[in-house]
Amino acid sequence: MIFDFKSFHLRSIHADSEQERKLINVELKNLYDSLTPDEKQIFNLELQKFLMTEVGRLGSDYEAIKNQQVSTK
Repeated sequence: MIFDFKSFHLRSIHADSEQERKLINVELKNLYDSLTPDEKQIFNLELQKFLMTEVGRLGSDYEAIKNQQVSTK
């Protein structure tokens, strides 16, 4: 089973309001609550992997921007 965390993430980023963001979070929580214990374990592992990938990507983007700013000074 593969969960599409990226779609939830992008929808949340592009939400027009805090209320819309909360509804997206409720949708994700409801999905989690509907899973069997085995599916929840897979969900949690896939979520950890997604978060580590995203945090790593953001760190790389930050370093690239920081290095660009240093080289243009």
